[in-house]
Amino acid sequence: MKNKKCGKEDLVSELVAPRKGETKHLFGSVKVGERGQIVIPKEAREIFGIEPGDLLLVLGDLERGLALVRADALQDFARMILETSSHPRDD
Repeated sequence: MKNKKCGKEDLVSELVAPRKGETKHLFGSVKVGERGQIVIPKEAREIFGIEPGDLLLVLGDLERGLALVRADALQDFARMILETSSHPRDD
C-alpha cells in the first residue's frame, strides 16, 4: 500500500509523522491472528530489508504504542555505546 495522498498533502507526513524527506511511511493495516501473529506488508519488508528468519525486537510504550526494530541494528547501537563508554573522550 502506498502512502495515502489527499490533494497536495501527504497524510502520513502531515498527520502521522511530520518530517522532511521520505522518512515516514504508512503501510496500511494488519490483522492480528488467533495466535497473535501479524504479517508485515511486503513493501515494508522491502524498504527495511527484512528477510525470512530475521530477528525483530518488539518495543512498547504505553503512550506511543508498539515498534519493531531489527535486533542487529539495536545490537550495533549497543556495541557503539559500550565502545564509547570504555574509551571516554578527553574534553
